[in-house]
Amino acid sequence: MPGTALIVVAVVIVAILIVVAWSSARRQRSDGLARTEKLREQFGPEYDRTLAAAGDTRSAEKELAARQQRVSNLDIRHLSTDEGQRFNDEWQGVKASFVDDPSAAAIGADALVGRVMVARGYPVSDFEQRSADMSVDHSPTLEHYRAAHETALRDALGQADTEELRQAVISSHVLFGELVETPTPVETSVTGVVEPAPVEEPAAKEPVVVEPSPETPELVEVR
Repeated sequence: MPGTALIVVAVVIVAILIVVAWSSARRQRSDGLARTEKLREQFGPEYDRTLAAAGDTRSAEKELAARQQRVSNLDIRHLSTDEGQRFNDEWQGVKASFVDDPSAAAIGADALVGRVMVARGYPVSDFEQRSADMSVDHSPTLEHYRAAHETALRDALGQADTEELRQAVISSHVLFGELVETPTPVETSVTGVVEPAPVEEPAAKEPVVVEPSPETPELVEVR
């Protein structure tokens, strides 16, 4: 009898341990899915890009978490009104220079974005590190920054045409506007032209038909 009781107790203990282990594994899985969903929401396309580079979810999420930690230790600040105005004035100069020298304008736009980053508190570093830092809080516009940089590299090899350089300047402006945090019109060109909203044509008036009177033999249209 004592032996049977010990067996029963052992079975119960094992069952409890199994339930605890299963519950813990389920909770960890749930926490992992929640973490993944949160990172995907924050980093957007950058999550998939990092996952492709890392090769597995665990390594990718470790990298993204490290970026969060790094940026949380930076002294990121907002620009003053005067700083924002000064940078916007510089942008107008970069945009105006496109007509005479598209290549210089694309380089100037990229350099101006870099100066705004530094003014906001992001450290001076190479392109990949800057991109990693920016991905934490500016992931939606990061693809524009990458596209502009890639065009600049191609231009250095003489492989970018004027239209590509124009798009590079516009792409740089997307991140520039977000960093400066001042309301600016959406750039649709680099010549200062912002496409106006379409103007609705007034509805044509229906002709008014006046019934003839005994003295008027024919119908008269009044417009």
